Amino acid sequence: MEFTSLVFYLFSAILVLAGLRVITAKNPVHAALSLVLAFFTAGCIWMLLEAEFLAITLVLVYIGAVMVLFLFVVMMLDINIEELRKGFWDNLPLAALVAILMVLEMGTVLSGSYFDYAAPLAKPEGYSNTKELGMLLYTDYVYPFELAAVVLLVAMVAAIGLTLRRRPGRKWVDPAQQIKVKRGDRIRLVSMAPQKPSASKADEEEEA
Repeated sequence: MEFTSLVFYLFSAILVLAGLRVITAKNPVHAALSLVLAFFTAGCIWMLLEAEFLAITLVLVYIGAVMVLFLFVVMMLDINIEELRKGFWDNLPLAALVAILMVLEMGTVLSGSYFDYAAPLAKPEGYSNTKELGMLLYTDYVYPFELAAVVLLVAMVAAIGLTLRRRPGRKWVDPAQQIKVKRGDRIRLVSMAPQKPSASKADEEEEA
C-alpha cells in the first residue's frame, strides 16, 4: 500500500470517528470540538486530493469563524441536557431509517457499480485548481451559486426577525428611537463652584 493511500485511510477513519462523536457526545461543547476535528480532517483529505483552495477555505471559514461562533453560543446558552434527551427513543426509528438510507447511498457511490472511474490526469505546469473552481462556479453553476446566496440571505433575515420579535418579559428597544436621541437628551452639564475642605477635615483624612 502506498503512503498516500495509508494517510487517506487514516484521515478517513478519524473523520468517521469524529462524525460519530458529534452525534453521540452528551456534552454540546465536546460535540462542537469533535466537529472542529471533523472539519480539519476533511481539509486534510482535500489536500490529498490536490484541492488546496477548498481545504484552506474549510479551515479558515468553518473552523476559524463558524465553529468559534458555535462554541461561543453553546457555552453561553444554558442548555438543559435532560430536556434534550426526552423523545430520543420515539424518534429513533425515523433516525435509523434516514441513517440506513445515507449508508446505502454512500455505499452505492463508493462501490463504483454505477459509475466509471478514471485515473486522474497529470496536471500541466502552472495549473491552478482555484482558477478552475472559479471558472466553473461563475459560468456553469452561476445560477445555483446565486440561489444559494439568496437562501442564506433569507435565512439570515429570518434569524434576525426571530431574535427581535417581542416576547413577554423581554426588554426591547426601538432602533429608530435610538437614532433620534440627541446629546442634550442624555447629558446635562451642571456647573458647580469648587469646594475646599476645612483644615480639620483635611487632617482627619491624612490620619486615616
